[in-house]
Amino acid sequence: MFAATEPSAVAGELHAPRAGVASLDNATGQKNMQQLIQLRWLAVVGQVATILVVHYGFGIRLPLDNMLQVLTCLALFNMVSLLRSRTHRRVTNGELFLALLVDVATLTALLYLSGGATNPFVFLYLLQVILGAVLLKAWSTWTIVVITSLCFAGLALFSRPLALPLDHDRGLWSPYIQGMLVCFALNAALLVIFITRINGNLRARDARLADLRQRASEEEHIVRMGLLASGAAHELGTPLATLAVILGDWRRLPHFSSDPELLTEVAEMELQIQRCKSIVSGILLSAGEARGESSEETTVRTFLDDLVEEWRTTRPVDEFDYDNRFGQDLPMVSDSALKQMICNVLDNALEASPHWLRLEAAHDADALTITVTDAGPGFLPGILKEFGKPYQSSKGRPGGGLGLFLVANVARTLGGRVAARNRPEGGAVVTVTLPLAAIVLEEELEDDGAEAAPIATAAPLTPTDTPRP
Repeated sequence: MFAATEPSAVAGELHAPRAGVASLDNATGQKNMQQLIQLRWLAVVGQVATILVVHYGFGIRLPLDNMLQVLTCLALFNMVSLLRSRTHRRVTNGELFLALLVDVATLTALLYLSGGATNPFVFLYLLQVILGAVLLKAWSTWTIVVITSLCFAGLALFSRPLALPLDHDRGLWSPYIQGMLVCFALNAALLVIFITRINGNLRARDARLADLRQRASEEEHIVRMGLLASGAAHELGTPLATLAVILGDWRRLPHFSSDPELLTEVAEMELQIQRCKSIVSGILLSAGEARGESSEETTVRTFLDDLVEEWRTTRPVDEFDYDNRFGQDLPMVSDSALKQMICNVLDNALEASPHWLRLEAAHDADALTITVTDAGPGFLPGILKEFGKPYQSSKGRPGGGLGLFLVANVARTLGGRVAARNRPEGGAVVTVTLPLAAIVLEEELEDDGAEAAPIATAAPLTPTDTPRP
């Protein structure tokens, strides 16, 4: 006769963010809890069947009333464990230890009523010890070893022997040998089921933990790039301002003002200098400097329309199709990081397909979906497989492959996602999906009349090289 136990994640040192590790531990504990509750129900059913077979099949008289009372208590304990697993998501080592003690006590009571140490099922104590070794801390496991050993010794001293002949010479036909065989089979089967499922839970936990570590590393990488870009932007501000002053002086010189061709080139240079200054300002704003001046209340449709208009006038695209199907407009805050993210996708597509681009915006359920389509050569299979990872580029330039990596991280910061695929007729499609809850304004509260505020803001996005073929 035996009982299962409660689960928890195996203890160990982790180097991922604490909140993420705690969540993983809780999720693993919940999965293990469900597995072990199922095993306990199997234990109750198996114990009832074994008692009835021994009592009525083998004609060995057992105190049925007392043993069924013990099993009823075990079933009630399992129901309490099931209810607790639905209301409490954290499983501690102390709870596991207490649950194992209850299981050991239940097994001891059943063995005491059915022959004590002479009962062939006494070796089910090993199941409790192995479960403790898998689920508990070291001190708890050794305590379980001591307690089960004392229980075994106590059964040998105080319980009444089972009325079962020790006719080992009959081999497999001996009732005692048959009981030991059943005990061995139960131990082996339950351990295989339990350990296999628990290892599966732990492997899933380790995979998720590795993903958290990778994400933390990528976010640290982005922070460093943001600091580098912010410093570079500060350094570029002065020479750009100097160039703007010099070009303004040239415009007024007779040699330039009398030559329309030179004057046109000076005007183009001033325009490009202004664009460079806007990019530098955007980097500083994305890094958090003067953010109050950059954020302004607008709507989703207006934000997209203005973004597309500005991008179209500053890029040499031959044909650009824009389809805004967002539908009912919603208020939002114009954020420079979000703007740069979308422009980065467009720039990436423009480099691959300078003659034709298409941008579609749609309102799907509770998300904003932005789809950018081009007619270029498409993504290489290796880049699609590692889409969103840094330095995945076929351009062969230092720093290549960071554009879509930054786009993916900004989208992930907002709770969204970025997907890419190649079109059968040629070209590529990049889809950015952002939850509206992360970009639109909260409804104004009628009671206090407080101003609406953005639910979330994007992480800084630095303009950089893009990883397209």
